[in-house]
Amino acid sequence: MSEVGKVDTQTAYADAPTPEAAGALARLSAQVRHDLDMLDYPAREWVRPRAHRSGRHVYDVVVVGGGQCGLAAAFGLMREKVGNILVVDENPEGLEGPWVTYARMVTLRTPKHLTGPDLGVPSLTFRAWWEAQFGAEGWEALGKIPREEWMRYLRWFRHVLDIPVRNALKVRLVEPLEPGLFGVKTDAASSMPPILARKVVFATGIQGGGEWHVPAFIKSAVSPTRYAHTSEQIDFGALKGKRIGILGGGASAFDNAQYALGAGVGEAHVFIRRERIPRINPIRYMENAGFLRHFATLDDATKYAGISFFLRHNQPPTNDTYNRAAAFADFHLHLGSPWTHVEETEDGVHVVTPKGEFLFDFIVLSTGLLTDVALREELSAVADDIARWRDRYTPPDGEDNALIDKHPYLGPGFEFTPRTAEGAARIHGLFAFNYSALASLGLSASALSGMKFAMPRLIEGVTNQLFMDDRDVILDEYFAYDTEEFLGA
Repeated sequence: MSEVGKVDTQTAYADAPTPEAAGALARLSAQVRHDLDMLDYPAREWVRPRAHRSGRHVYDVVVVGGGQCGLAAAFGLMREKVGNILVVDENPEGLEGPWVTYARMVTLRTPKHLTGPDLGVPSLTFRAWWEAQFGAEGWEALGKIPREEWMRYLRWFRHVLDIPVRNALKVRLVEPLEPGLFGVKTDAASSMPPILARKVVFATGIQGGGEWHVPAFIKSAVSPTRYAHTSEQIDFGALKGKRIGILGGGASAFDNAQYALGAGVGEAHVFIRRERIPRINPIRYMENAGFLRHFATLDDATKYAGISFFLRHNQPPTNDTYNRAAAFADFHLHLGSPWTHVEETEDGVHVVTPKGEFLFDFIVLSTGLLTDVALREELSAVADDIARWRDRYTPPDGEDNALIDKHPYLGPGFEFTPRTAEGAARIHGLFAFNYSALASLGLSASALSGMKFAMPRLIEGVTNQLFMDDRDVILDEYFAYDTEEFLGA
């Protein structure tokens, strides 16, 4: 226990569960199954199987991405009796999402009380999982959720719900084959044909609507061996004793600084163009039930203004992350110091700022991401058919925001909307449950704090399409229904 009475999340609970904890988790898993059985109404499957002339299987839904959003989406569909689904993820099992790959914060930034993937089932919450192993006192002692423990929870979540996931399968292209049917091509194309699906949900995380941003002046001047984006896996152990420069003032800059220094990097310098570290985090205001649930119902002008305000504020570091970094003697913060010139030399990367010049062995870029479906390889066949905000809304003079304008203009169920009438059939059935939903639906997809309110919208959107696509068959069966229930005289 630390001085402030909170769990030392850098070391606590890092090992595999004790036999006692493993037994407690087994009992909790049994409780989950019992709870779901009690909630299993209506219990009948209802989606009509779709045959294909080739004889190949047609999935009702393919979810691209097996992280927290992909798993929750699959669970939500299964609860709605859409069981003919498949989740695919490019990573090995247990390494989905950022938590044990490139995320370098010690804990999640969101409060420990958050819920979301559980979809309202108390025994499926992180708190239930934690208390099963460490008791109510362990929960009270916990400050924030350690990111490795969140990943361990997600692994349990996948297992206890028996979610169908295929790992090590990267989606390269989603192509409309005919109305209502997509071919999902993967990097295993030489050994397997495209997966056939009626609906495709892109649960592809914070970068899933575009790409991580590497400034052109870095790309043109520095070889890839000398730099990495914070979204990449970095071998900081190989940089032990070296000097690194970090460009950017967002939360990930300080996450990487404290992580690198903890791994033995000689010096870590963080450069921010502003004269002050960002201090305001609009997310904290947005994390209330009214805002999270109802932002999506606002008119376009209000949404545009609201997200423009959000994007003006880089997410600041959490106080504990900043303090961890600042506690190292070899941490250096440079305010009002944009990089005005960068050059690679034999001795390292030479960086020029208005307040001095520096030489680094390696540089790390905390430069955020760009949202644009045109940047997504898997959407290349339909990108021109997808409406962006620039296609649907024109802001008042002087209030335009190029970042928002490139976001896809999504419907209320996270569905892509068509740019033209001709493209409507080609994209009908595609859903963006990733960070690109920000402009249309607020803090929702790819944000843990919004998942509780966003996931039901997605599930309703997908199932509504499945129902309406088959409504003629369903209604014909309904009007022909003549099974006698009353067997009396």
